[in-house]
Amino acid sequence: MAAEDGSLDLFRHAARREQSRPAAGAPVEAPVRASGQPGGDAEPWTVARLNRRARLLLEHGIQDLWVAGEVGNWRRTAAGHRYFTLKDETAHIGAVMFASDARRLPADPEDGTRVRAFGSVTIYEARGRYQLRVRRLTAGDGEGLWRRAFEQVRRKLAAEGLMDPARRRALPACPACVGVVTSATGAALHDILSVIGARAPWTRVLLRSARVQGEGAAEDVARAIDEIGRSGRADVVLVGRGGGSLEDLWAFNREEVARAIAACPVPVVSAVGHEVDVTIADLVADLRAPTPSAGAEAVVPDRAVLGRRLAGLRPRLSTGLRRSVHRYRDRLESRAGRLRRGMDDVIEPRTARVFDRSQRLAVAMRARLASRRARLEGASGRLDALSPLATLGRGYAVPLDGSGRVLRNVAGFPRGSSFDLRVVDGSVGCRVTGTRRDGGGVVGAGRKEATDPEQP
Repeated sequence: MAAEDGSLDLFRHAARREQSRPAAGAPVEAPVRASGQPGGDAEPWTVARLNRRARLLLEHGIQDLWVAGEVGNWRRTAAGHRYFTLKDETAHIGAVMFASDARRLPADPEDGTRVRAFGSVTIYEARGRYQLRVRRLTAGDGEGLWRRAFEQVRRKLAAEGLMDPARRRALPACPACVGVVTSATGAALHDILSVIGARAPWTRVLLRSARVQGEGAAEDVARAIDEIGRSGRADVVLVGRGGGSLEDLWAFNREEVARAIAACPVPVVSAVGHEVDVTIADLVADLRAPTPSAGAEAVVPDRAVLGRRLAGLRPRLSTGLRRSVHRYRDRLESRAGRLRRGMDDVIEPRTARVFDRSQRLAVAMRARLASRRARLEGASGRLDALSPLATLGRGYAVPLDGSGRVLRNVAGFPRGSSFDLRVVDGSVGCRVTGTRRDGGGVVGAGRKEATDPEQP
């Protein structure tokens, strides 16, 4: 409403708009009459009421709009809100982007970046601060914050050597198990399983489902890659999803995913989006496949091609085995000859040494036996000299009583007794008929009568 002096009473105009279209959650206040002249008797407004009216006026009077400017004083709070300043050559305005909107940013822009901010003009009532509440933020040079963030991450990882072609590993020719990281409900999984089933149906597939888009997707994909790699069950890992916008694919442009791929103990194939889509994961992986289906084709062999290759290898294998057998047989024969010659060189001197020592031992044994034989013969001669048998051999006889005791004197021969007379080749039975002492007469008449020892 125009005043008498031609000015516009904005607050009164805002009060009428409040009645016709109240703001959601904001109290509706009736118009307040004021004299418009100093010293009037109207009740004064509080500061809070003034700021609230100003906020309503701005929010309802100015529709959501795009504002272009340069970022300054960018600040991120612990809660995830972003506070910054938008400025041009002659003016600046404070801006806020709450965490619910800021989490969609690929990266925080640097100070001095030209941006376009979409949002609404408002007032922070507690301080009466005029500011822009931003709900979407894009780069103002046409490149987009997503592309700028992509280049920032790419340069950082390239400087660390994660994109060096020399660190890329070769894929296994025929993996027994393929680890797959993708959404369990996406079309990419169906394509991957179809290709693997058609090309190599003997291959096992280890699926680790992960979110591939939206908040927390990057952390989930990185965790899935790490779990499959540490399990030790997969020979190669295939990471992928279907196509989408750069924002949809952004989880695969995050550092977390790139570092998980680089740290994986087995080769990783990145199959993200369509052929025209290139992500950081593609640049770090051991192999980049344009689509999930192409990734599945890369990790497993085609059974038809493999069958033809095996058929061609059969004669080569047979020839190779024969050559190996001949080569090892020749080597064995050569070593056997060397072994025989070596054994002869070792055995012959030892054989001569043994023969020489056996001869010397035989000589020593014969000398020892001769010496022992001479000693034995001498002892035998001395023993014969002392033997009664030797005496008997010289013509003597030995009388023996019935118990075999030698009769040495006449007293041992009483008249009428019997005794044996031992001669050299036997004994003779005798009976005493009389005895005679040396130097005297006959002790008893009679004579010795020889008797047959077998007769009574």
